[in-house]
Amino acid sequence: MKILFLTDNFPPEVNAPATRTYEHCKEWVKAGAEVTVITCFPNFPQGKVYSGYKNKWKQTEWMDGIKVVRVWSYMAPNKGFGKRLLDFNSFAVTAFLTGLFINKDVVISTSPQFFTSFTGYFLSRSKKIKWLFEIRDLWPESLWMLDRNSLTYKIFSWFEYFFYKKADKIIVVTQSFKNTLIENGISKEKISVFYNGSDFEQIPIKESQIASIKNELQLKDKIIIGYIGTFGVAQNLPFFLNLAEIIYKKFPKIHFLFIGDGADKETMIKIVEDKKLQNVSILAPIPKKLVNQYLGIIDFGLVPLRDNKVYHKVIPSKIFELAAMKKPILLGVEGEVKTIVEKYKIGIPFKPEDKDDFIMQIGLLLKLEQDNMQYDDFCSNFNRKKIALNFLQLLKDINNGKS
Repeated sequence: MKILFLTDNFPPEVNAPATRTYEHCKEWVKAGAEVTVITCFPNFPQGKVYSGYKNKWKQTEWMDGIKVVRVWSYMAPNKGFGKRLLDFNSFAVTAFLTGLFINKDVVISTSPQFFTSFTGYFLSRSKKIKWLFEIRDLWPESLWMLDRNSLTYKIFSWFEYFFYKKADKIIVVTQSFKNTLIENGISKEKISVFYNGSDFEQIPIKESQIASIKNELQLKDKIIIGYIGTFGVAQNLPFFLNLAEIIYKKFPKIHFLFIGDGADKETMIKIVEDKKLQNVSILAPIPKKLVNQYLGIIDFGLVPLRDNKVYHKVIPSKIFELAAMKKPILLGVEGEVKTIVEKYKIGIPFKPEDKDDFIMQIGLLLKLEQDNMQYDDFCSNFNRKKIALNFLQLLKDINNGKS
């Protein structure tokens, strides 16, 4: 089977969309599929092309059997609105022009970002092949800062449901997304749920590696609450820094470790410097191959989102990475993901952006009985390899006219 995958994010970028696409494509190649990914040159989240790459018209490389075709796009940081739209639209155009010359059985476009839907739809019609639209954000609903009564929002919403109706199949990453689409008139038979997951066959991290990193960071005797990922507006990480002084007085052994980059990074650094915080470390992004080692040094994983109903339907992929490493989760998200964390007893939830509740839950976290956590059951149900192979079977069925 020949698959064409359109995605704005792909390794060496290390955000969740890049990782999901790469892991799925890698498993499809292992299972005998021929996979071509059209993506842009790596630049997320700063909007600056990574070292070793140049933002040119086209470049082809191979990654674990996946043919990766990188195309030119206008690059913008992961903040603001106007320039990001230009970024998204430029990739949609160059990906379409490139895709016209690639022959495949099926085309998949994935969000974020939403404008890959234009590319996927028009390529499928031009080449007379099936088109699957994978939805990882309900867009523009996920743009919580956008006025729901504005003309911009209404225009985007019209396009959103136009493409949902035109897609041959819709893939969503949560049951909540599926329910929302059904409530808005999309046939339930058209929608399949393939959750995010993780590789639970992780290589154990050596104690000597953990000790070495802790010593290097001068965190040998600390209880580390860690966050590795995007410092975006949605996560509101400055909220935790503004509580760090209070937490230091109540729990002096607790240390916050933030690793990554994004729109809020400068704000976070300024808070640490202005308040002279002793219990916070902010590190630059690390290569994907080192992520597990740094997850190995943390005691608890922080997974937050803003207090907004938009995020009640979201399941942050960090919970899968943390569960794979058997790290208890400190979850600041309501909705479906909270139900999952509580069901498998893999962490403790707190009310998003609630200062008092967060501090209280830290106290409970320190008393947590980890023997009751159902990591094995969780891992069985959210195994990325199984999810990828089920996804591939759906692609085969669609290509053969069975779905």
